[in-house]
Amino acid sequence: MKTVVAAVVCLFASASAFAPSQQSLPSTAVKAVADLEGMVGVGPETGNAIFDPVGLSNWAPADFLRKAELSNGRSAMLAVVGWEVPKVFMFDSSDVGSPDPIKAIMDADPQWWAQFLLLCGMFEAVKYRGELNGKSYTGEGPAVLDWTKTWDTLSEADKQTMRVKELKNGRLAMIAFASFVSNYFIPGSVPLLPEGF
Repeated sequence: MKTVVAAVVCLFASASAFAPSQQSLPSTAVKAVADLEGMVGVGPETGNAIFDPVGLSNWAPADFLRKAELSNGRSAMLAVVGWEVPKVFMFDSSDVGSPDPIKAIMDADPQWWAQFLLLCGMFEAVKYRGELNGKSYTGEGPAVLDWTKTWDTLSEADKQTMRVKELKNGRLAMIAFASFVSNYFIPGSVPLLPEGF
């Protein structure tokens, strides 16, 4: 009899695990959803909804996450170009003699890496200083860096189109670069990429 009662109690307990929760969202989640509502980048590739599967917006401000997404997307776009260009066009260099991007990283002189890190730090300092002066590097105000001086001449509709294009191209580049690295270290892990790509 005890076994039957224990089995029935276990069945009810396991069934209640699949029942929908009646709890309301915590206030941080409600605030995060409100912050995400006005952001650009919603489209068919994200299911026409904000794409935040891990719930990062519950832990960090949405504008900070968007800045990080844009910065990483821009870096990934450069990385994809840097992955492919040496296979087509190789500079005559005594430091790096391989078109293989991973081998080239290891062949580079440590002095080059120090200079590269200083250059990246300078870019970050310019972005930070621009933000302190009321400028934006996310396209939502006067541009921090606008070498061609065309951003302020665009209409609001054109600016919105450019924001969406940059965001989506950055997302695609992040996926592409992750695919290149995965396929490099685990050949065949990306079905559409040939081995050694």
